[in-house]
Amino acid sequence: MPVFRLSEDLIFPPPEFSEHDGLLAVGGDLSEERLLLAYSMGIFPWYSEGSPILWWSPDPRLVLIPKELKISRSLRQIINKNTYRITIDSSFDEIIRNCSDVHKKKHGGTWITDEMADAYIRLHKSGFAHSVESWHEGDLVGGLYGVSLGGAFFGESMFSKEPNASKVAFVRLVQQLMEWGFKLIDCQVTTEHLMSFGAKEIPRSEFMKMLKQSLKMPTKKGKWI
Repeated sequence: MPVFRLSEDLIFPPPEFSEHDGLLAVGGDLSEERLLLAYSMGIFPWYSEGSPILWWSPDPRLVLIPKELKISRSLRQIINKNTYRITIDSSFDEIIRNCSDVHKKKHGGTWITDEMADAYIRLHKSGFAHSVESWHEGDLVGGLYGVSLGGAFFGESMFSKEPNASKVAFVRLVQQLMEWGFKLIDCQVTTEHLMSFGAKEIPRSEFMKMLKQSLKMPTKKGKWI
């Protein structure tokens, strides 16, 4: 399949037209309207500094059903000790900047460019993007952020400056989503880290069916807690 070049029109090609590696389209912008349309179609942006905007819809897709969350015994012990104080939507800007900085230090670059960070901060202000923060002795030491539509949460990135800080934040997120009746957490691409929590690979066609059902729920907009 060819990679599609987006115009100014607010439209994406069908996800099943993506390349073998999941690349679907190039170009467009990171406007709120385009980002929300992309997520509703199972598409997300992922590109590096100096590259045009790239849009992806991988097959298979890594997902976590909230009720299937697995917590290791060691992690459960850490959670029970209340080592970290967890908040939701209290420091979105700091979370996304830390995710970018930590990834730069570890890998020498990041897909969370200033342009990307600004776009997701706008989504947060509009009530569609959310963060979970881990604090220790008053310092932000870990957390994650993502986008919420209907009964689906689309995870974007996480970071840790202290052992297990992001894991504890992730467990808190999943438990909260479960309480609210969310159907699906989109983990996007496969990592052993997420699979240890019970995430699993499914065909994109199955993911799209699950996403369609999840989007029938009303979106929980605004600051969550």
